[in-house]
Amino acid sequence: MTAPTTTVSPAAAPAPLEGLRVLDLATLFAGPLAATMLGDFGAEVVKVEHPRRPDPSRGHGPSKDGIGLWWKLLGRNKRTMTLDLSTCGGRDTLLRLAASTDVIIENFRPGTLEKWDLGWEELSAVNPRLVLARVTGFGQFGPYSRRPGFGTLAEAMSGFAAITGEPDAPPVLPPFGLADSIAGLATAYAVMTALAARDRTGRGQVVDMAIIEPILTVLGPQPLWYDQLGHVQARTGNRSQNNAPRNTYRTADGTWVAVSTSAQSVAERVMCLVGRPELITEPWFATGADRARHTDVLDEAVGTWIARHTRAEVIDAFEKAEAAVAPVQDVRDVMEDPQYAALGSITTVDDPELGPLRMQNVLFRLTDTPGGIRWAGRPHGADTDAVLTELGLTDDEIAKLRAEGAL
Repeated sequence: MTAPTTTVSPAAAPAPLEGLRVLDLATLFAGPLAATMLGDFGAEVVKVEHPRRPDPSRGHGPSKDGIGLWWKLLGRNKRTMTLDLSTCGGRDTLLRLAASTDVIIENFRPGTLEKWDLGWEELSAVNPRLVLARVTGFGQFGPYSRRPGFGTLAEAMSGFAAITGEPDAPPVLPPFGLADSIAGLATAYAVMTALAARDRTGRGQVVDMAIIEPILTVLGPQPLWYDQLGHVQARTGNRSQNNAPRNTYRTADGTWVAVSTSAQSVAERVMCLVGRPELITEPWFATGADRARHTDVLDEAVGTWIARHTRAEVIDAFEKAEAAVAPVQDVRDVMEDPQYAALGSITTVDDPELGPLRMQNVLFRLTDTPGGIRWAGRPHGADTDAVLTELGLTDDEIAKLRAEGAL
């Protein structure tokens, strides 16, 4: 099945967020990702960086020809300018920008904007319709609010690390920015919610996004379980306390597959497939929780069968049995996977600095007003003069700001 086509030509249909103006003052990684999500669907995003200290994501991870590749993803669809907000010229320029901006996203420690006389009071005075999204590790108030906050701390504090890993091994942190990414998506949602409210009230407001909260939300009912039952979820590795078999299994050709049996009917099909239908008649097989208490038996049945077959054979057999299976893929497999290819999940972006770049596409498909990637992350400060000229500053005013170190 091919990807759905749009009912309106992308050239004829404005992007859904076209006309929305966003200032991205944030760094590493939640705030900038939220701005990227908005830019992917047509918002005009201006990335504001310090003149002498660019967004650290430009230097994170591998680079090519001295150009950070992570930035090419995180900075896509953003114009870039420099501005030192701690200077008088920088402050005044930001207020001029804010007057015609819909959304500002920042992640300074609480009190930093206020120290520069750029807090909500000053920003809303020049633009009552402004939405100010404040993304911090711990939120704008509370005993931890002034601490440095990073996604790793949220992954530890939220309960994620405590339940991740093998039972007899240390807690495990994710090898990527999980909490930041979840918070970035949540921030984009929060901004759109605030903008919807503005449509009714005519007034903007502050979004207070603490990175420790969205990851707590996606961890599910753990607080409820503890509150009502005193239940504390333990580390179970790849196993689940709610259903079985649910694990990764090694195939005959040395690869791995993941199996899930969240539905009772799927669990029964798997047992028939692997030649152990008698297990279905066991009284404990009737519920996921009871099956989970007999994981060793079920894992042995499934694992033994899978170990005798190649990955291709396993996936083919599971598909014919209408049982849930997926290969454990690394990025090389992802780039060639036919389902991702059908969805267009990886797309190619032409970049003036590095040439064609393959990266993740926009997050979802809209049939009438699709998003798109117009360009990859641009050089530091590439659009400073253009943005300020459009704002109405003269060449002399721009030169004065540059001379005083504000740009």
